[in-house]
Amino acid sequence: MTQLNAGDAAPDFDVEDDAGARVKLGDLRGKKVILFFYPKADTPG
Repeated sequence: MTQLNAGDAAPDFDVEDDAGARVKLGDLRGKKVILFFYPKADTPG
């Protein structure tokens, strides 16, 4: 895997959202995307 540099386009990947649905980065091209990672065990509910 190659290292990304500032300004590089992110590689396509998919993640699970808070409702359990798969979200693919490629489906969001052209939109602003923020990924927020946190440990599920440390969150209420």
